[in-house]
Amino acid sequence: MNYLSEKHKQLSESQQSGLMKWFGQLPMDKKAVAIGLSLTVGISSAAMAWKGESSDRIYFCLRTPQKKLVCQDQNNRPFRMTPFYWSQWQLEGMPRQVVRNPAMGVNGLVKATNPYKPFWAFGGFLGFALAGWMLRHCQDEEKQRAVFEDIAQKRDAAKAEMAARSELLESCRDVAIAEVQLQADLDLIANDRTVDIQKAEIYAHTEIEVTQMEATDAIFEAQTAGMTEEQKADYIKQLREMKTPYLQGSQTLAGTIDPNDKVTGSEAGAMPSAASYASQDNKTAWVQNLVKQTALIWGNQGGGKSWLARYVIQLKKQAGYRVIVLDPDSNRSEWREVESYHSWDDIEQQIRDYVQELESRLKTFNNSSLSESQWRQKLWAEGKALSLICEEATTYADFIKDAELLEKFGKLALTKSRKQEMPLTVVAHNNTQTCLFGIKGLHNLVSKMLQVECLAEVDPITLQPKSTGFAKVKLDSSNEWLDVILPKMTAKISDFSDALPAESNPNPPIDKATLERIYELEFNLGNKAGDTQDEPKKLSTMAQKLYEYLTRTERIEADVREFKGNFKVNGERFSVEQIKGWMYEIVGAGLGDWIAEGVIKLNQI
Repeated sequence: MNYLSEKHKQLSESQQSGLMKWFGQLPMDKKAVAIGLSLTVGISSAAMAWKGESSDRIYFCLRTPQKKLVCQDQNNRPFRMTPFYWSQWQLEGMPRQVVRNPAMGVNGLVKATNPYKPFWAFGGFLGFALAGWMLRHCQDEEKQRAVFEDIAQKRDAAKAEMAARSELLESCRDVAIAEVQLQADLDLIANDRTVDIQKAEIYAHTEIEVTQMEATDAIFEAQTAGMTEEQKADYIKQLREMKTPYLQGSQTLAGTIDPNDKVTGSEAGAMPSAASYASQDNKTAWVQNLVKQTALIWGNQGGGKSWLARYVIQLKKQAGYRVIVLDPDSNRSEWREVESYHSWDDIEQQIRDYVQELESRLKTFNNSSLSESQWRQKLWAEGKALSLICEEATTYADFIKDAELLEKFGKLALTKSRKQEMPLTVVAHNNTQTCLFGIKGLHNLVSKMLQVECLAEVDPITLQPKSTGFAKVKLDSSNEWLDVILPKMTAKISDFSDALPAESNPNPPIDKATLERIYELEFNLGNKAGDTQDEPKKLSTMAQKLYEYLTRTERIEADVREFKGNFKVNGERFSVEQIKGWMYEIVGAGLGDWIAEGVIKLNQI
């Protein structure tokens, strides 16, 4: 053994017996013989100690009053004891009923068969202990030897690895030198070729630019042939003022979108009335977003959210929806001519039916081969367009105990309802998760959905909240809140007939001829206004391609935000303003009608 110091050696030897010192000096084969002899002695002694009895035994019986001898206890163990305890019992007064068992030995006395049993047991213990001691000594020495063997193996492996790496590095060095030399030769050749190519490109580019300049000059000379210098100057000025190829004449984009833009000349008397109507309609045109989309209407008491919801319901009915109102705080008299439910049992059942129907439509659509537009047209054709209105949604979680149903209803309605023509309109006091059916985990869905906040103010005299007539709208998947005007209503809508009350739609509709007239004045100044009413307009090339795309994809209602990314010509995509310009042409040609901002409905052919 390798000792760390002399003190270490002294302590180790002081704790080691002379027997183990002698044993440690023996070779391995003699150690194995010594261990085997010790185990043999231990096993033999243990076997001798296991058998026989080490002391004498006196077996006895008890005589019963019936003169019967009982020689065993209840567990069938014989009554017996050593002669020493038998004599002690006799001195202390043994009962006369106790007699020796004549069936055992000599008068009940059985002599010991193994009187040296303790010595044999000690010999067995000594043999096993000595064998274990010697095995432990061999184990310690083997551990030390294994450490040195492991170190030796690692040393040999490290030497072999270093030799292999050295050989590999030599090979890599030769290859790297050859690669550097080859790359240097290639760089020299490539540099020479690059210089030649750049010279050729410069010469070619110069020739192209010169040719283009000559062609441009030739085209301009051809366009202005016969013009005086003053006419050429006016023509150049007109070209510079044109901001987009979709505007005609001297009309500019800024002038077209300017709300104060007016038509002068002979049309001045007809234009103000139509412009006034268009301006009034635009103030509440945003409400159309609430008709077919899932939306949240919220605000403080008196802000007008319930009145706005009733106005939206009227629009939904006119659009053809089957409207179902869930209102726990009113009765059917408040919702005449519309399907409504007011008890909590009925409301819970309607929510359950809504979830089942929505899941059924999703499953049917997923297993069908219809496109999304075809599927939605099929739902409308079958009269399955359904809209659910949830009034006072803040209290639903308090009275509907099926939390799992509410959670499924909230998540499905906010994500899957629109494309299945089952839009949901929720009326609540706030836009928090607690106010929206009390469902947790809806923050992301609520933050992205279409929301309308109705603004209220306190009357300085009555100190009661009242509507300001204004609201803020956050469109779907937008973070920007836009200021809008609420529809003007002098009375709450309780009777939902097919026509809107006169107070809620004070502006008379603009007939088709007037709309075409406005289009001609705003976007087709190069033609005569009167011609548009007598003969159909011809679409431009791009407007015709857009119309063909919409009809080819079987779209009845086309929203520029939905199909903009899919409409392209020769791989080229277009901006919203460009597409809207072509949509104006389609509407002006009588092939469709505007139904919302950026949305047209194609006429059926």
